[in-house]
Parts: sequence; C-alpha cells; structure tokens
Amino acid sequence: MAVGSEKDRENKRLGKAGERKACAYLKKQGYVILERNYKNPFGEVDIIAEKGGDVVFIEVKTRLTESYGQPSEAVNVKRKKKYIDGANYYFSGRQTDCVIRFDIIEILRGEINHIENAFYA
Repeated sequence: MAVGSEKDRENKRLGKAGERKACAYLKKQGYVILERNYKNPFGEVDIIAEKGGDVVFIEVKTRLTESYGQPSEAVNVKRKKKYIDGANYYFSGRQTDCVIRFDIIEILRGEINHIENAFYA
C-alpha cells in the first residue's frame, strides 16, 4: 500500500532534485558539502557546507510556480528555529572556531537564488 498522495510524492521528488541542483551549484562556488539531509532531534537540515572558514546551514526551497509566493517565503519562524537548534546540536561537544551562517537557496522554475545570511541565531 502506498503512503501519501501522488502530489506528496511529486513534491518530495521535486525537493530532492532541488537539493541535488543546490549541491552542484555550491560545489561550483567553492563550497565543501559536509552533510546532506542532516537529521537531528529538531528536524532535518538540507545541506551543511563550508567555505572559507564559514559553516553554512542551508535550507533549499524548490518551486515550479509562484502560486504560493517566493520559495524563500516558506521559511517561517518555526523552520528558522529548527535550523538554529539543529546548528547548536551539530556543534554540541565540538570546537567551534568558525563563523556560522544560515542561508536559503530558492529554486524557482530551475533558476537558483542564493540568499546568504537569510536569518540569524
């Protein structure tokens, strides 16, 4: 028996494709991917990457249309808190001699918009 609707499965496929595209983009920009789909007690972080001493926690939002607004508008206060808590968990028990940043990569109709420092802890 299948779980979830066809629309849910299609959204999941679209999201995974967006994450792959975001990782390829980040690598071309000189980032090193540290983690993908990092699961923690507060949820999941799509991508954790490093560049120039910064460790970046990245939420990827992929959309085909603007029917529900810009993809980045879906990153609400609750989602931001999950990312901040996830970052704290990621660094618990580790030395942190780096800048920690929270970015959003929105992909709308295949076009990437990388929003650096999208929100703060």
